[in-house]
This record gives sequence, C-alpha cells and structure tokens, in this order.
Amino acid sequence: MASITSFEDLECYKVCKSLRQEISDLTKTIDSNEKFRLVDQMLRCSRSVTNNIAEGYGRFHFKENAQFCRHSRGSLYELQDHLRIALDEKYIDNFKYEELKLKIENCNKILNGYIKYLIAQTNNYKNQ
Repeated sequence: MASITSFEDLECYKVCKSLRQEISDLTKTIDSNEKFRLVDQMLRCSRSVTNNIAEGYGRFHFKENAQFCRHSRGSLYELQDHLRIALDEKYIDNFKYEELKLKIENCNKILNGYIKYLIAQTNNYKNQ
C-alpha cells in the first residue's frame, strides 16, 4: 500500500477530483442562461467536495478531518440534486444523470470509508 503524504494521495480525493472535472466539462454544455444559477451551483458544490477533503486533511486532527469530510458528503448530495434539476430541465438526458449518479454514489462510498477510518483513529487515540 502506498503511503499517504498529501490529501492528493487519498482515494476519496482522487475519485471526487475526477467527478469534479466531469462536472466542469458538463457545465460547459449547459445553456448560458443558467451560467449564474444552476451552473454556478454545480461548480461550487463539486469544488466544495474536494476543497473540504483538502482542508480537513490539513487540520491534522482526526475528528476535525472527519467533520470536513461530512461537509464533502453533504456537497455530494447537493450535487446530485443539481443534476436532478439539470435532468428535469432537460439539460442532460437520463443516461447522463444515471451515469453521474453512480459516480456520486461511488464517491460517497469511498468517502464514508475514509470517515469511518478517521472515527476509528479518533477512538484509538482516546483509548491510548
């Protein structure tokens, strides 16, 4: 197993970064009338996911890190709702929605695993 020397080495960061890039590419195809509404919100919450992973990692405390990862998780759910709006408004088709929904679910699964690890580390530290 490779050692973790940066938040960029975290698997949860890597998969969320990939999703962020895909959302960025997608937003370039959405109607320009939505630039400061839906597009802006999609970009902000997709960036928030990786921003919070990075910020939590930089706190150097398991409990704080887990809390920032929970914010990331919330942003993933927000992003899923924005994608639902994009589907409802016919900016994306059902295939694209389902594809991105699966990627969000995968990000959540990996992020939840990292959160569980951080909580376990917090508990291990308390018991020492």
